[in-house]
Amino acid sequence: MRFKIDTKEVFHVITIEEKALTAIMAAELEKIIKEKQEQTYLNLILNFQMVEEMDTTCLSALEAMQTLQAANKKSFVVCAMSNELQGKLGIDKDFSSFQITPTESEAWDIVQMEEIERELGLDI
Repeated sequence: MRFKIDTKEVFHVITIEEKALTAIMAAELEKIIKEKQEQTYLNLILNFQMVEEMDTTCLSALEAMQTLQAANKKSFVVCAMSNELQGKLGIDKDFSSFQITPTESEAWDIVQMEEIERELGLDI
């Protein structure tokens, strides 16, 4: 599986560089994220800009990543997932269990705002 990890001060951006994400690849991604987070636990942004197809079983891996992030009081944002892919996966933008943004820049903004809220002691 091809991917790129860009680490910023308070978050990792993981860009998946594949057109299709299979269940096996999702498990590999989950393992890589866990290993990366063991080094320095940061907020997480997954960039799906290049992904055109995704096995629906990958949603459970994403949910597991989101749960782990929440348990560690860190943000989890999915960005640049096409509307077409969201439709295929049955993800409704208005009622999604994931935070999904159209662009990586917007995902950065969400993470930074949530960091400020945590610093202020607000319950997010």
